[in-house]
Amino acid sequence: QVPLVESGGGLVQAGDSLRLSCAASGSSISRYAMGWFRQALGKEREFVATINWRANNAHYSDAVRGRFTIARDNAKNTVYLQMNTLKPEDTAVYLCAAASQPFTIATRSSQFGSWGQGTQVTVSS
Repeated sequence: QVPLVESGGGLVQAGDSLRLSCAASGSSISRYAMGWFRQALGKEREFVATINWRANNAHYSDAVRGRFTIARDNAKNTVYLQMNTLKPEDTAVYLCAAASQPFTIATRSSQFGSWGQGTQVTVSS
């Protein structure tokens, strides 16, 4: 497992932007797909976005496609989630995750073996 630490969350207004970061320590994430998930209060964890190890293939949930962009910098061992045009329904704890197996695409929660603690994003209307 790879220790992951998210940052960049906060309280913003609808229409604003935020950039989340996920820094890995102790082990390189360069061979692993990385993903972002979110969990709103009282709801199940849901997939947001994933990016493959080479950063040339990304997938998004329908809820965020066109507004969010996932990126990675393997040299910095960091993954990012740029969130634009935020909506109140984007309010959630956002979690970063690393895939369990290298050199794969991962979109399901069960395919990720390392998780961060999460960062809170709150969007006011």
